[in-house]
Amino acid sequence: MKTVKFKKINPDAIIPDYAHIGDAGMDLYSIEDIVIEPMEWKKVNTGLIMELPKGTEGQVRSKSGIAYNYGVFVLNSPGTVDENYRGEIGVILYNLNKTPFVIKKGQKIAQLVINKVCYCKTKESEIMSTSSRGVGGFGSTGLGKNK
Repeated sequence: MKTVKFKKINPDAIIPDYAHIGDAGMDLYSIEDIVIEPMEWKKVNTGLIMELPKGTEGQVRSKSGIAYNYGVFVLNSPGTVDENYRGEIGVILYNLNKTPFVIKKGQKIAQLVINKVCYCKTKESEIMSTSSRGVGGFGSTGLGKNK
C-alpha cells in the first residue's frame, strides 16, 4: 500500500481518511466558515499540503450527498492535484441552488481519490485508425439529439 503524506499548514486542518473500508475517496474538510451564495463559486481551503507517491494524482470530487441535497458541487470536477504540487489543497465549490450554502469549519466538503497516472509520449499524425464508434459523440448513443 502506498502512502500519501499530509502537512497541516493551519491548526484547524483535518488529515483526510477513508470513512469506511472499501471507500474510493477520503474526505476533505473546510478550515473556515464560509457562505456560498446561489450561482456563486468559491475556493474553500483545507489547510493541507500533500505529497503524493510517484506516478499518482489526486482527484478532488464532489460529495454525492452535498451535490444531491444542496446542489453544491466541485466546479472543475474532478479537480486534479499533480504529484509535484506542494501548495495548499483548495476546493472550488459551486452553488447551483437557490439558497445560500453555509459551510462550517470542520465540515466535509469534498472527497479525494488517488489514482495512477499513465505517462505517454505525444506524436503528431495525419492518419488515425478507424473504430466502430467513429466520430459519434455528444449523445450519439441515444442519450441526446444528434444534429
